[in-house]
Amino acid sequence: MLAFILRGRMKTKFKLIATAAAGLEAVVGREIRNLGLECQVENGRVRFDGTVETIIETNLWLRAADRIKIVVGSFPAKTFEELFQSVFALDWENYLPLGAKFPIAKAKCVKSKLHNEPSVQAISKKAVVKKLQKRYARPEGVPLIENGAEFKIEVSILKDVATVLIDTTGSSLFKRGYRAEKGGAPIKENMAAAILLLSNWYPDKPLIDPTCGSGTFCIEAAMIGMNIAPGLHRHFAFEEWNWVDSDLIRHVRARALGQIKQDIQLDILGTDIDARMVEIAKRNAEEAGVSEQIVFKQMRLQDLHTDKINGVIVSNPPYGERLLDDDAVTKLYQEMGQTFAPLKTWSKFILTSDEAFESKYGSPADKKRKLYNGTLKVDLYQYFGQRVKRQELK
Repeated sequence: MLAFILRGRMKTKFKLIATAAAGLEAVVGREIRNLGLECQVENGRVRFDGTVETIIETNLWLRAADRIKIVVGSFPAKTFEELFQSVFALDWENYLPLGAKFPIAKAKCVKSKLHNEPSVQAISKKAVVKKLQKRYARPEGVPLIENGAEFKIEVSILKDVATVLIDTTGSSLFKRGYRAEKGGAPIKENMAAAILLLSNWYPDKPLIDPTCGSGTFCIEAAMIGMNIAPGLHRHFAFEEWNWVDSDLIRHVRARALGQIKQDIQLDILGTDIDARMVEIAKRNAEEAGVSEQIVFKQMRLQDLHTDKINGVIVSNPPYGERLLDDDAVTKLYQEMGQTFAPLKTWSKFILTSDEAFESKYGSPADKKRKLYNGTLKVDLYQYFGQRVKRQELK
């Protein structure tokens, strides 16, 4: 019976959402299209359709997304009665087996008549319970036992339209599993990957992070260069669900393993003034399986020199809200401008919340992109190098 259910579910098409930090939706959309899927980019999310295999693949491969969620349904909800009846009407029996844990993990109400989020959670939970009691012939008043796999449900109400979702991911996709230790204010792995994907870096170019901290930019670049699926060494919520075939999960993971470029050699350098952070970065790179692709050195930023051309510098330096005071930040940015100025053919991508960065750095950016590092608004300042051919330097 279970095998029959699994075969049927493998062919089922789901409406799916990949959530993303503000400013990164287009990056996630491009990643989804690169997987051969059509998608629609919206604020904070990308919509697409797919099968169980799609759920596995997108969780495994998307570098810049936060989570993959199933859209169970969407409907108008101006009253609690309307919310209850519409949640009850959804086909929960197709998702939640008897014994499943199904917390209403989150409710969010924006510009809607229903704005009491705890009440939205409680009423939605009650509706799902009633539906499952009916489906599994359990008498009302007798609580459902929730001791099985967990299906985290979310209810989002925007302008009186409710969307009900199930999170397939579990811990956010930025948790790759390789960062055993981190510094005082590290960049999230998916943000670092997104910035690399937004940059003009390709695996055949040298890359330097002169403020590497725990090594996230360097490690993410190495994973991109080697074509390592970012979710390859972590667990996902859907792996506990009885209607997701464990053989299919193993097959998709094995296929991803087979796509790793083991014979490539990348030119990636990470430096930091803090020797302790350099050692942490080395350990994290080993955990990620990319230590042979990266050179980490303890070094002052102003000691950075290179004769290489057409490279990319990427940096998430300490800024005011993070680790340094205003005077130290100003000095650091001035040193950056002076140190990077001779590197005419190198492009530079610098992430900071300091709106006076360009004046401190000493030159205006060619392009600036607004992003959010958690809840903090930051800008990615982009300086594009002069592209030259090697013979032109002779």
